[in-house]
Amino acid sequence: MGKVNAGMAMSLDGFETDRDGSVSPLYPAFAEMVSSDYLQQIIATAGAVLMGKNTYDMGQGEYTGYEFQVPIFVLTHSVPTTVAKGENDHLSFHFVTEGVDNLIHQAKAAAGNKDVVIVGGPTVIQQCLKAGVIDELQISIIPVLMGAGLRLFETWEHAPIQLEKVNVVATPGGGTDISFRVLK
Repeated sequence: MGKVNAGMAMSLDGFETDRDGSVSPLYPAFAEMVSSDYLQQIIATAGAVLMGKNTYDMGQGEYTGYEFQVPIFVLTHSVPTTVAKGENDHLSFHFVTEGVDNLIHQAKAAAGNKDVVIVGGPTVIQQCLKAGVIDELQISIIPVLMGAGLRLFETWEHAPIQLEKVNVVATPGGGTDISFRVLK
């Protein structure tokens, strides 16, 4: 069975979005990043992707050519009336309203022996960490100071979780990806 990996990019001062809710300052070299060996390995081992409704909405209804061509599970309180464009034989959207346990169960079933990749946002990653279902946490630190916005662990109100560093990789755009194993 594959692992459950969560990954997010953040500014050096810890923000996932800027004060206007944009993530664009975190991806100065997006095309290079997507084509990097590092991300291509993550894409190749992914069997399903998880995201929250806000992350899904950032696609503005268009997922044609999305880098992860696997089933995508969206944790939401309400199912949208219109599904995003881009579904095909590999990419499909599944909206889960029954909570994190159900979300993980469905995604693992779809992924089979491959990994489940959580791409955001902060609320979904926090819920999955609290539920103890994340095996690895990957944080990409981007060399930009945003000063305000949404932080990944802004509202962390949980007991400490011990992590073990397993990998550090320089990424396009001057970023540094640090991968941690979640010690359970």
